[in-house]
Amino acid sequence: MKILQIVPSISLIYGGPSQMVLGLAPALVKEGVEVTILTTDSNGDTGQIPLDVPLNRPIKQDGYEIIYFRCAPFRRYKFSLDLLKWLKRHAQEFDIAHIHALFSPISSAAAIVCRQQRLPYILRPLGTLDPADLRKKKQLKQIYTAIIERQNLAGAAAIHFTSEQEAKISERFGVFTPDLVIPLGVKQEGVTKKEKRNITRQQFNIADDIPLVLFMSRIDPKKGLDLLIPALEKLLEIGYKFHFILAGTNPQDPDYEQKIKSQIQNSPLRSHTTITGFVTGELKASLLQAADLFVLPSYYENFGIAVAEAMLAGIPVVISDQVHIYQQILDSQSGWVSTTDVEALVNLVKAALDNPAERQRRGLNAHKYADVNFSWDAIAKQTIQAYEKILANQ
Repeated sequence: MKILQIVPSISLIYGGPSQMVLGLAPALVKEGVEVTILTTDSNGDTGQIPLDVPLNRPIKQDGYEIIYFRCAPFRRYKFSLDLLKWLKRHAQEFDIAHIHALFSPISSAAAIVCRQQRLPYILRPLGTLDPADLRKKKQLKQIYTAIIERQNLAGAAAIHFTSEQEAKISERFGVFTPDLVIPLGVKQEGVTKKEKRNITRQQFNIADDIPLVLFMSRIDPKKGLDLLIPALEKLLEIGYKFHFILAGTNPQDPDYEQKIKSQIQNSPLRSHTTITGFVTGELKASLLQAADLFVLPSYYENFGIAVAEAMLAGIPVVISDQVHIYQQILDSQSGWVSTTDVEALVNLVKAALDNPAERQRRGLNAHKYADVNFSWDAIAKQTIQAYEKILANQ
């Protein structure tokens, strides 16, 4: 089976979508599938991938192929005419295309090319069909849907949602394309928690007896930082001791990122907070292993890959009931689930900080659940079964 994965960018600075493609590809290869990733050279902070990476031709990586195309003529929108030309020439060499993103010019155009070339395709909307997300730039999205995206959804072999809740609430615009619910996967880091914990606390000068509360996600209005910051301020006011680490960035909205940083700098949280910016590699692993509690009170989140990463690292989580894997958190007793309300968030973080033994128990539950349900091997098998079913129905 030969599969195309098409994604606007695989730069990790863009978060979950990139991690999904880079995690799924080698897992599919392990199961005997041939994978080619088509993407652009967009790389958030730097504007492009490293200059020594060749463009427009396959590069072998972990058993699969990846082809980067120059963003042109619209770099801001991660668009590439060369990618579309390549897809048109080579589409019939593949069995299925798995397209990641809606309301993205390159993904939308790729779906059109796949229909023209009679290549079955799956669309993964990345939460963009959530009514809350559709309210952003509402008029523009209504026009975009009417002209392009509704037809792309109707022509897809399936719509790939990453949680049952995402599928349940997503807008379909009257389209009856089959659902495909497969979660995202995460990868276990290879260093022990004790080693990482000590390194991180030394690096940031955090005492061993101070709980470390971690937010690690894109710094975006939807992530609920306007709830979390005042909640943490209230906990400080009533005498709770903790250290807050804010890890993340937002290359698409630097003004909001600066607003959050300024808010913390002018807050009592200032002397209890470390702001790291975007983290990856060793630092990211260190933070995941050192944290005592992970927080993500998002207003909407189609999956929440950072939550799954924290769970696999054995960290209990405090999330909102708008993070669409919240039911799994409740059922597995892997953390606490709050409404999108400051007082509710204060009470749950307070409960977690008050009871180290309960944090440890829920952290162990989190690791066990994530290890079984969010492993790339298991997700690759589910994905292959979906591909096979689609091909059988063609």
